[in-house]
Amino acid sequence: MSQPQDQEQESGEQTGSFLTHLEALRWTLVRSFIALLVTSGVCFYFSDFIVNDILLRPLHQLSTPVMLQNLKPFGQIMLYLQVSFFSGLVLGIPYVLYEIWRFVYPALRQKEIKYIRSIVAFSSFCFLAGVAFAYFLIIPYSVQFFMSFGSPSIVNNLAADEYMSFIVQIMLASGLLFELPMVSYFLSHLGLLTPNFMKHYRRYAYFIVVVLAGIFTPPDVISQIFLVVPMMILYEISIVISAAIQKRKQAGLRSTT
Repeated sequence: MSQPQDQEQESGEQTGSFLTHLEALRWTLVRSFIALLVTSGVCFYFSDFIVNDILLRPLHQLSTPVMLQNLKPFGQIMLYLQVSFFSGLVLGIPYVLYEIWRFVYPALRQKEIKYIRSIVAFSSFCFLAGVAFAYFLIIPYSVQFFMSFGSPSIVNNLAADEYMSFIVQIMLASGLLFELPMVSYFLSHLGLLTPNFMKHYRRYAYFIVVVLAGIFTPPDVISQIFLVVPMMILYEISIVISAAIQKRKQAGLRSTT
C-alpha cells in the first residue's frame, strides 16, 4: 500500500517543482519586461536626440544631402516608438542578462556558477561592442556606398521607416553575433566545446554565418559582406580562446597529478 502513496508523493513533488520553476520564469519575464519598459521610456524622453544626433548621423556625413520622407500619417509616431524600444533594449540588455542568470542560478553546480557570473558582464560587453562596431563601421560605409551608387539623375529620397529598419537590423544582428567569443569561452570552460570540434565544423559554421547574415541584415550583398567577414574573424578568435582554455585545463590536471 505504501508504494502507490510514494509514487503519488513523488509525482506531486515533481509537479510542484515544475510549477515553482514556471512561476520563477514568469517573474523573470515580468521583471525583464518592466525593465525594458523603463529603459524604453527613458529613451523615448531623449528620442529627439537619439534620432537626430545618433541615427541620422550617417546621413549628415554624406557629401550629397539625402532627405527622409514620412509616407504615413502616424509614421513618425511609430518611428519614434520603434527607436525608443530598440534603444531601451540596448540600454537594458545587462539587466535582462542578469535576470536570466538569476533564473538559471539554482540549477547550476558551484563550479559552473563562477562562470555564469562573469559571462553576464562579458556578454553585455560583447553585445554593446557589436552594436558599436555596426554603428561606427558597417553602417557609415554601407550608407556611403548605397547613396553614391547609381545614376545621378535619380534623387535618393528615403522612406524614414525603411532607413530606421535598416539601421536597427544591422545593429541588432551585429550585437547578437558578437556574442560568439563569449559563448565559446563559456562552453569551453564547461567542457562542451573543443577547438578540434570547431576546426572540424568550420565550413558548416561559415555557412551558418552567411545564412544568419542573410536573415538579420537587409537584402543586399554589401551589408552582408560587412557582417560575414567580421563574424568569420570572430569564429577564428573563438577557436583560439577555446584552445587556450583547453590548454589551461590540461595544465591544471597535470599539476594536480
